[in-house]
Amino acid sequence: MTVDITFNVHSDARGGDPDITSPTLRLFHKILWSKPLPNGQTFELTNRQSGAYLYHKSEIGEFFLGSDAITHSYRHHKRKKWLTTQIQNEVDELFDTGSTIGSFTVFPNKRVDKKHTLNQARGVNGFIDDRFDLTLECIRLYYLGQSSPLHDTLLRYKNFFDLFVNFEGYIKFFFLDDLVIENKEVKFYLPFDNFKTRPIFSNVDEYLTYKRGVTDFIKFRNKRIFNYAKQLVTE
Repeated sequence: MTVDITFNVHSDARGGDPDITSPTLRLFHKILWSKPLPNGQTFELTNRQSGAYLYHKSEIGEFFLGSDAITHSYRHHKRKKWLTTQIQNEVDELFDTGSTIGSFTVFPNKRVDKKHTLNQARGVNGFIDDRFDLTLECIRLYYLGQSSPLHDTLLRYKNFFDLFVNFEGYIKFFFLDDLVIENKEVKFYLPFDNFKTRPIFSNVDEYLTYKRGVTDFIKFRNKRIFNYAKQLVTE
């Protein structure tokens, strides 16, 4: 099976959350992320481990991984209804664009000391608000040994992030190149103030600017995924 970058993961999610219930999304993740790590070791994932979405165990460690959407239309966010109801077509369009594999990645999903996973933490942290550009900035700062709103959470999953050696290794492994500038700085969807204030949409124009950035990221990442998957088929 190849990876179809046009496949809508809601179509086989049986009305549930695709991160949990879409078998196709799960298989796409298994195909894409079972590959050599930056250190040359192979990160082989299985979807047949009981109680695990995706699982790896070898001399490099044991990892329980879950799917996470890394783009958001905020269509279902109650606090943003004042905005999204004004431009419902634009919001729905972003939701549909964000229903392809280019909008998803994997993170460790086994809780440590009963604390939030990374997926949970970035959703509830008011300085992140589920935005992946802001999450990625936290990951960049983590590799530099600097603090961020998600620093403590990232430290809990040090063994996972160590797999990629550094920020560039993480970016390349997950095809995130189009959200960074020369693998050194994050391309933010909206102006960034170093986490001094909480990210909010002040008006429709800001949302539309955000939408353009997210849409471009999905498009370019899907292209990278397509090229990689094509290469796998021909090998």
